[in-house]
Amino acid sequence: MLSLLLVWLLNSVALLVVAYILPGVAVASFGSAMIAALVIGLLNMLVKPILVFLTLPITILTLGLFLLVLNALLFWLAGSVLSGFKVNGFWWAVIGALLYSLISGLLTSLIG
Repeated sequence: MLSLLLVWLLNSVALLVVAYILPGVAVASFGSAMIAALVIGLLNMLVKPILVFLTLPITILTLGLFLLVLNALLFWLAGSVLSGFKVNGFWWAVIGALLYSLISGLLTSLIG
């Protein structure tokens, strides 16, 4: 349970870092980053498997590159649903989702 909370906090920090680096991604506060990290995690856990299954032929044809599009769409969806987290377009969502994945993966690998 404690490790789950720590990963959630690290994902929130990763989202703040992405918002600091990219001008097309904005986070209002640390609380907004925590809510956005939770929503992104829930979308990745509940919606993404369904989308991966439905888009499996496209994913196979593009040799897996369509998964980047799915990540970006979920990142963009979270930015459009939440008031304290904004993504200013699809390409910002692509770059933001990539950076968010890299930074959160790096941070969570530090805790073991």
